Amino acid sequence: MPGCFKKTLFALASLISFVSFILIVVAMGTPKWVTGKILCKTGADLVNATDPELVKFIGEIYYGLFRGGKIRQCGLGGRPSKFIVFPHMVKKLNTGLHVMIIMFLCVAIFFSLVSFGFCILNAIKVPYRAIKGPAGACLWNFLAGGFIVLAVTSFMAAVKLHHLTERIANFRENVFQFVILEERFEDCFWLCVASATAHAVNLLLIAISGIHFPKIKTKTEEANVTAEDIMY
Repeated sequence: MPGCFKKTLFALASLISFVSFILIVVAMGTPKWVTGKILCKTGADLVNATDPELVKFIGEIYYGLFRGGKIRQCGLGGRPSKFIVFPHMVKKLNTGLHVMIIMFLCVAIFFSLVSFGFCILNAIKVPYRAIKGPAGACLWNFLAGGFIVLAVTSFMAAVKLHHLTERIANFRENVFQFVILEERFEDCFWLCVASATAHAVNLLLIAISGIHFPKIKTKTEEANVTAEDIMY
């Protein structure tokens, strides 16, 4: 049986792994990874709008991995619309990169659950095989955190380098052209960052569990020294 200190650390690590799993699932299901403001450039150019009048042509956009929406402002009031990424926007997006992000997160979910199981196993008993022990728990946490980092990095690349927001804003727009005035990552995106951080914390906890602290002898143990012990 593992010691009380080690058992507590692995119980805490298993809880963190489960929380990480929940965070990824919630993040994937929400439609607000990025929000921003979009300007209807065509409408503004048609009326030669000045700075005070540009407000009438500034709309909003939001999207996640699977769906999103926008409010078009082209001088005639706001017109909200929603969209689904698959299969509607496959031709607009960098499909390979988008699918990779989803796959990375799905693999991270799997490894988070594996990490959860291994941490519980180590909290209950001392496994005979090294791969089932702390080394195995470290491996699964490292893989889960690594795949989340890959997903987050890939999504940031899609937004900043492949101009994902602009592509989505101009989806099914034959007449008007929209430009991005502002874009920011929302809480749903940062949930994935928090999930990766959780696995990093787990690695630290597992490392601490392997430290062998010196046992402190009590006064009773020191007093139980016989004459034979002194002779030897």
